[in-house]
Amino acid sequence: MNQIDAKDPRALVDERAAANFLCLSERTLRNWRTRGNGPKFVKISTRCIRYRVQDLLDWSDKRTRRSTSDLGIFH
Repeated sequence: MNQIDAKDPRALVDERAAANFLCLSERTLRNWRTRGNGPKFVKISTRCIRYRVQDLLDWSDKRTRRSTSDLGIFH
């Protein structure tokens, strides 16, 4: 399993590391990327996608809730 080092928020990680960090499958992350509702990503080339550590942290922080009735606002 690839580990994410939160000490370097600008570091780029591959799809597997990002999915592991978010406790998701790579397929889920790909589907969200296609629909535009996942974390921001960097498109290095047609077949090379990377995620900034800070973008993963920001995306997950925006989804933090205090209760199941707290719907929040998803962006």
